[in-house]
Order: sequence, then structure tokens, then C-alpha cells
Amino acid sequence: MRKTLLAGVALLGGTMALAHAQTANPSQGQMAAPYGSGPATNNNNNSWGIANTPSGSVAAGPLSTMYPPNTYAVPAPGTLVIHLNGRVETDVSANFTSVDKGQAAGGAASGFKLNPVGVSSYMRLYPGFDAQAANGLRYGASVELRENFESGTNGSSGTAASSPSANTSAQTVFVRRAFTYMATDQAGIVRLGQTDGVLGLFDNCIFTSQCWDAGETGLNGGGPQQSAPSNVIPPFVWLSQSAADYGNSKVVYLSPQFYGFDLGVQYAANEGNAFSNDSGSGPLQSATCGQASDNCINLSSGNDPTRWLNQVAVGLRYQHNFGAVDFKTYGFWETAGKEDPTAITIVKTAPGAGTGDIRYDNLNFYKAGVAVTSYNITAALDYIGGAVNGALAERPTGGASMNAELFGLTYANGPITLGSQFGVIDSQGQGDLVGTSQRHEFELAVGGNYKVAPGLQLVLEYQYAQRHQGDFDFTTGTDGKTVDARYQGVTFSTVLTW
Repeated sequence: MRKTLLAGVALLGGTMALAHAQTANPSQGQMAAPYGSGPATNNNNNSWGIANTPSGSVAAGPLSTMYPPNTYAVPAPGTLVIHLNGRVETDVSANFTSVDKGQAAGGAASGFKLNPVGVSSYMRLYPGFDAQAANGLRYGASVELRENFESGTNGSSGTAASSPSANTSAQTVFVRRAFTYMATDQAGIVRLGQTDGVLGLFDNCIFTSQCWDAGETGLNGGGPQQSAPSNVIPPFVWLSQSAADYGNSKVVYLSPQFYGFDLGVQYAANEGNAFSNDSGSGPLQSATCGQASDNCINLSSGNDPTRWLNQVAVGLRYQHNFGAVDFKTYGFWETAGKEDPTAITIVKTAPGAGTGDIRYDNLNFYKAGVAVTSYNITAALDYIGGAVNGALAERPTGGASMNAELFGLTYANGPITLGSQFGVIDSQGQGDLVGTSQRHEFELAVGGNYKVAPGLQLVLEYQYAQRHQGDFDFTTGTDGKTVDARYQGVTFSTVLTW
């Protein structure tokens, strides 16, 4: 009997412990709390410890302050706030494009055809922390992790296609952003690492009208574009919140606000991360770049005249609200040197078999935007122009300067947000068609989202795009024949954030 009682007590104790383990125990990293604001790719954009420098007002509407003050916890002196935000998105898309049927050399049908319907999903994680020292110094770090996808090809030899299990095994997680910062209210903020430049920090999304589709970013690689063939998608040349802007490691400084004005300056040594010389043996044990060669990320001379280096940029922003009207504007200029093509020999510069040395100009462009919000409606215009070709690529010497305008209109009221973007891009395009033709592209996105519950949004979005350049075939990516690219797609998405 005594042994039976002891066994019963032991079993009861084990059951109680098991029941306790199912509850929210902070020591296990679990926490029950009201929903905050969802993920933030940038946990501190300025010296005040908040995600942007808002100028809006309740009368102007929620679009005037996309990230209101103190939505993200600002640590008290002597404390540290750790966060692990996340995002999971699922899409059902239908895309109809001019490249849905593949072409072989000469324009004959290749036999390949795309299914227009797709179901997709991806995740992102945003670990990081913010802290404040007792003397008022703010500091912290942030990381953005994303899901990566491998091609679904089954090869050209007729081998069996990969199974669903094999396809998921090919998916990886990679680092999109990784930076540190230090700031004070009096001196401003310095950010170091793989981080947004001045453009991305000045424009969380409002000047480029990317705020209406629950973070899918519209024409900047939005939902429909992600499942469509790449030949039909125009590049997002306006750069704000795009990988072309934040993908390389840099030093960025933002000043405090003075009478509504703040200044931004940035410098980057090259197009990537100095650790990019490594082949994977370790971040401090370079193997790929054993000596000065085309594998070195920081080359200043070599065989790639399209590689830029020593990126310098400066911008000035002004924000102010006038009661029910919120006004924001900015101006920006960027330049960069280029790799000296000392190792280059003979390459094509014109359609056909023309020969000669390709030359490119230094990056040298300017950008400006304005956004006005009143009574829940934001009208915005963003412009970029100068010696640049596409998304932060060098312009071929003698080629046309780029001029691109992005118009946006957004409406927010309660759980509903509606928006639209219309972009026009004129650029040189194909480098070996200098003096022959230029590229003209236009695109449209319309849609909106509905907030069903905290952390849950439903999104519906439609996009259309068209690309044209004389003597260029967008289907095969070759010179000699004019074939335009056309694209339209619609996506329904569920977006969950925490």
C-alpha cells in the first residue's frame, strides 16, 4: 500500500509539472501580451529611439505617421529591450505574361509553358535589441532573416522533377539586414553595417507609396511580381526600401531634427560586404579572394567596368504638419566611382558583332519626393534622374540619362487601406544599344488590405507592366529584334505579423 501511495504521489507530481509546462512561462521565452505593431526592418531610425521621425497628426490621418511614436518600446535609461518580430505571408496568384510560352533561338517555340496559377508562402524574422545607457546614449542592433528559394528545374536531360520534400530541403534562410547603431538626442544617430541608406531611412514607404498592401511593397517586388518570370518585371529604380539600397554594408548618419529639417549622409566602400571575399570557410578566413582577382568584392581595377565603389550620398528632409494637413518632402544626391577596366580586352558595344571597349559613367544621380496627407488621404510623387541605368546600375557612356516618376495615392480609414502606384521609367536600358534605342517602361499597381484582427491582414492586389526597347527582345534577352514584354497579375494574400 505504501509503495502504491508513493507511486501515485509521484505520478500526480509529474502530471502537475507537465500541466505547468503548458502554461506561458516567461523563463521559457514565452510571453502573453497585447499586439504591438508587427515587424520592423529598422528598429531605430533616429536619435529619439523610434522607428521614424513622425510629423503627422490625428487630424491628417494615420498615413501621416506610419510608425507612431512609442509603438516600439523605447528603453528607459539603464535598460535593454529585446525583440523578435516576425512575418508569415501566404499568396494565391495568377500571372499572365508575354513570356508564358518559352522561345528557342530564332523565335521558335521551345515547348515550355507556364501554369498561370501559383500558391506561395514565405517567412521573415526580425531579431534585435534597443538599449539606453544611464548617460542617455542609445544603442542597439537589428537583423532581418528571410527565406530563400531554389529553382524548381529538373534539368535538361529529362530527369524526374524534384519532389515537394526535395524542394523544401533546398530552401534556406539568409541575412538581408544586419546593423548596429548609436545615438543621442543632441548629436543624431550613426548606423553601421548592412543597412538602409539615407533614402530608405528618409522614406519608410510614404514618398514611394508602398504603405497600402500590408508590407508587400507594391511595385517594389510586391506579391504578384514574386511569382512571375523576371524578364517582364521592370526594376524598382526609385530604390527606397529596396535591396539595391540596403544590401551593401555602409556607414549612415542622420542628424537630429531642427525646425522640421534633418540631414542624412552615407558612405559605402563597395557593392557588398567586406566579408563577401570569403568562400564559406569563415568570415575572417578569406579563401575565394586569395589575391587581387575578379572574386574580390573591393576591386578598384579589373575586368568588370560595371562595378561601382566609394558610394557617397547626402540628403535633406523637411516634415511639418499644419493642423489637418501633413507635409513631407526631401532632396537627395548620390555619386560613386567605378572599377578601372585595366584587364578588359574586346567586348561588344553595338548590336551584332561590333567590337570595342565598353565604357561606363560614374554613378551620379539625384532624387526628390513630396507627400501630402489630409483627412486620411496621401498623395505622393517620387522622382529619380541622372547618370544611372535601372536599379543603381552604371549608365553606359553615351547613353541616355534616366528619368523616372512614381505617382501614388493612398487612403486609410479604420481597418481598410486602399492604394495605387503608377510608374514611368525612361532609361538607356541595354548597354550595347547606345545610339540605337532607349528603354521605356510603365507599370501600375492597385489594391488594398483589410485588418481582420491584430496581426492578421488580408490583401488583394493587381499589377500591370509593359517594357519596350527598339532592337531588343525581352523574351530571349537578346538584341536584333523588337519584342516587348507585357505582364499582368493578381494576388490574394494573408499576412500575419507579430
